[in-house]
Amino acid sequence: MSALEGPTVAIRGRVLLGDDREAEELWVRGGRVSLTRPSAQGTNMRVLEGWALPGLVDVHCHIGLAADGAVPDEEAEKQAVADRDSGVLLIRDAGSPLDTAWVHERSDLPHLLRAGMHLALPKRYLRNYGLELESPELLPAAVRTQARRGDGWVKIVGDWIDRALGADGDLRPLWPDDLLAEAVAVAHAEAARVTVHAFATETIDGLLAAGVDCIEHGTGMTADHMAEAAERGIAVTPTLLQVGQFENIAAQADGKYPVYAERMRAMHARRYQQVRDLHEAGVQLLVGTDAGGTISHGRIADECAELVAAGIPASEVVAMASWRARDYLGFGAVVEGSSADLVVYPADPREDIEVLRHPTAVILRGTVYPATS
Repeated sequence: MSALEGPTVAIRGRVLLGDDREAEELWVRGGRVSLTRPSAQGTNMRVLEGWALPGLVDVHCHIGLAADGAVPDEEAEKQAVADRDSGVLLIRDAGSPLDTAWVHERSDLPHLLRAGMHLALPKRYLRNYGLELESPELLPAAVRTQARRGDGWVKIVGDWIDRALGADGDLRPLWPDDLLAEAVAVAHAEAARVTVHAFATETIDGLLAAGVDCIEHGTGMTADHMAEAAERGIAVTPTLLQVGQFENIAAQADGKYPVYAERMRAMHARRYQQVRDLHEAGVQLLVGTDAGGTISHGRIADECAELVAAGIPASEVVAMASWRARDYLGFGAVVEGSSADLVVYPADPREDIEVLRHPTAVILRGTVYPATS
C-alpha cells in the first residue's frame, strides 16, 4: 500500500464496536472501516482521539414532516443534517407525507430506512400527516402500497382520540383485529416489517395477535403485554420526549375531552416507571426521538438522557442507541469493510450519558463532519 492509498482517518483510544467488542485503533480508507493496522499512512491522514462508537440510530424520526405536515425538500435536508451533526447516522423514518427517497442519493445525509406514509382513518390522526383511508377495509391494500414505497417498513396508526364520542372522547383502536392481522400478513409477504403507533392499553392485544414487529410509544402496555412482547421479540420505542408532552396535551383537552385528558395525564405521570417495567421485562427497547411534527431534529442526546432518567443504565442506553439498533435494523456489526459511520467523543458516554451531547467528530461514509455540541 502506497502513501496515497493509505487511510484518511485514524481513530485512537477506545473504539466500542459491540457489547463485548472493543478496539484501541480503527482506520478509515475509501469510506470503509479497516481494523488492520496499515503498512503505510495516508496522505494528510487525520488522527482523532477519544471514545468512538458506531453512529447513533434514531428509530423513530420523521424526515420531511413539520407541525403542519410535509415540508419542502430544502427543509427536509436541514432536518437530516441536524440529525447527522448530532451523531445520528442511521434513521428509521417512522412515517412521512414527503417522499424522501432522494436522501438515498446523498452521501452527506444519514442512511435512511423509510416506512412510507402513516396509515390512518379520517379525523383519527394529525391532519396532513398521513394517508387517511376512507374505510378500515382498505388497510391491507394500503399496507401493500406503502411496503413497496418504503424501505422495508410500514407504519400504522393503531389508536387515536375518537372525538365523535363527545365528552366521552378517548383513545380508541382504529382497526378491527382481523383486518390488522391481514394487513400485517400482507406486509410480511412484501418482505416489510410493521411498526404501530400505540398509546392505549386496548390497542395492544390486537397488535400482539396480529404479529406486529415493533410498537411505538407503548404507554398503555401492561405487565402481561410486556412479557409477551419480550417472549416474541417485539421491540418497543418509548419516545420519552414525546410522552413528556402528554401533560400539555391533557391540558389542551381539559373541559372538552375530560376522559382523554385524564388518561394522557396518567400516562405522563408514570412514563418513567413504564420504561423501567419494559426494560425489566426483557423487552428490546429502541431509541427514537419522534423528531418531526412538534419535536425538533438533532435531539438524540435528549432522548438518551430521558431513558437514563427513567432508570436505564447509561451503558445500556448507549448500546441501544448504537450497535444494537444497527443490528435490529439489519445493518449489522462494524467489521472490516463496513461503511465508516462513527462518532467520536471526548469521554466514555457509558459512564456519563451527557457525553453524547458533545461529540468531537462525526464520520459518515468516511467523511468527517463538524459536530454540534
